[in-house]
Amino acid sequence: MRICIYAASSAHCDARYHDDARRLGETLARAGHTLVYGGGAVGSMGALADGALAAGGEVIGVIPHFMVELEWAHQRRSALQLVEDMRERKHRLLTGSDAVVALPGGCGTLEELFEAITLKQLGIYHRPIVLLNTLGYWTPWADFMRERVIGGRFMNPGHAAMWCLVDGVEQVLPAIAEAPVWNEQARSYAVVQPSG
Repeated sequence: MRICIYAASSAHCDARYHDDARRLGETLARAGHTLVYGGGAVGSMGALADGALAAGGEVIGVIPHFMVELEWAHQRRSALQLVEDMRERKHRLLTGSDAVVALPGGCGTLEELFEAITLKQLGIYHRPIVLLNTLGYWTPWADFMRERVIGGRFMNPGHAAMWCLVDGVEQVLPAIAEAPVWNEQARSYAVVQPSG
């Protein structure tokens, strides 16, 4: 599979986030999967790429020109795709991917995740979306989505099946394999339905 990974570039967060990112890279590479990620060299992005490369995996970085000029790009990836801007980067990361895995991160990671969920709700992206819940990072987000977004009738209850949280790296691939099928018929379900 070609797996799109959303990950952070912060080098100053809890090191356990980086440890899980590295283990995820190793795990996916050993299973023979190609990783597509934001192309960075530090933080969880760098740890993810390092782990996959150490395990002999294929790692494709997608990064805007300005980040390369700032020397943020990982130097040992399998391939680097240069794009004009962040919008093109998001499109390129998602295009052709068989699954999305979101690691804990900041605004960029959140934006990427919300775009993937929005496209899935609209029946444009159909693949699994898995959130690696290191240190319970995604738990408040999941509560917010369930209680405020779905509970407030901004999304349908069935939309909660578009993503899943896993607590450990070893659960990522099983979660991808077990994700419910999401197809183009989802578009007819994108609009919030009357309750009851």
